[in-house]
Parts: sequence; C-alpha cells; structure tokens
Amino acid sequence: MSDNVTIVDHPLVQHKLTVMRDLATSTASFRRLLREISMLLAYEVSRDLPLVETTVETPLMEMESPVLAGKKPALISILRAGNGLLDGVLELIPSARVGFVGLYRDEATLEPVEYYFKVPSELGARRVIVVDPMLATGNTSAAAIDKLKAAGARDIRFLCLLAAPEGVARMSEAHPDVPIFTAAVDEKLNDKGYILPGLGDAGDRMYGTQ
Repeated sequence: MSDNVTIVDHPLVQHKLTVMRDLATSTASFRRLLREISMLLAYEVSRDLPLVETTVETPLMEMESPVLAGKKPALISILRAGNGLLDGVLELIPSARVGFVGLYRDEATLEPVEYYFKVPSELGARRVIVVDPMLATGNTSAAAIDKLKAAGARDIRFLCLLAAPEGVARMSEAHPDVPIFTAAVDEKLNDKGYILPGLGDAGDRMYGTQ
C-alpha cells in the first residue's frame, strides 16, 4: 500500500461502511450513512489544519486559545456523487468555501470527460479537500486534481469512502504529493471499472437512480 494512504479504521466508520455495502440498505439510509461517515472521515483529513493563538474572554478570565489559521479551507466536490460526502464535511467545517468539478467517466474508455468547473478564489492559500466517494480507476480524481493545481491549489487532500488498489496506484503516480484518506481499500476493479467487493455505484445508491 502506498505511504500516502490513510485508512480510517475507527469502529463507527467500519460499521457504517458495512451497512452501506449491504444491497438491502435503502436509498434514504444510504444517504444518511454517507453523511454520517463523511463527518468521521473529515475529522481525520482535517487533523493537521494550521492553528494560531487568539485572545478570548471566558466567563472567568482572559486566555490565549487556538483557532484555525489563514484562509478558510476549500471543499471541492467531484460531481455528482461527491456531494454526498460534501454535506457531512460541511457540518464539521461550516466556514469552508465550496467548489465543484463536473467530470463523468466514459463507460467505453473509462476516461474522464469534463462538463463543469467552478472553484473558490485564492486556492493557493487554502487547504483544499477534494471529495468523491469512490476512487476506482483514479482517472477522474487525477484529472480533477490536475485542474485544481492549474487553478493554483498546492495543499491538497483527497477524501473518499472506498478505494481500489488500481486507483491508489494511479493517484500516487499522478499526484504523489496528495494524501488519500479512505475508509477501506478493497480488492480490485472489475472489467467495467467498478470496485470489488465495493458497494455498487455510490451516486445511484445515494440518489435512487439505479
């Protein structure tokens, strides 16, 4: 496994992931669980955000205490499924700025096709957290990060629910400077580029479009 992959093995993360894998889990439950698990994953991906001391007045006395430093983080959702993770991360970091990268995977070539790009200003001064539930082939994620780097992003983290070894390898080759945070790295991809054993298409399960 690549050194830049962090597997979040917290018991609550693993339990919720197992329920999400289950074919019998309803669309409403899948959506709720994705929101819940994204908050737990966001805790890990934001662990090293920079801090600065500020002065506050408690009910008893004045003190120096830490607050987040610098520009607000930027959360970048890879549409459409990334929005399921985005909601939970925003619960944890409500002051974050939000952007969207619209990419879909051509089912014949498995290559990404771009249709939308809108991101916050001053990306170079922000921690950029890219969210997408599935890191499968890695082509879409790598292309999104290419675009973000071209827009000035330098401090980037990638957050996903599930990853395949092939996707991890592709991302590590294309962007070795981008740490990956995930709940699990599964066995492999099938011949259609889906993660096995996986949980199916995250977007379809989240929006009920199977």
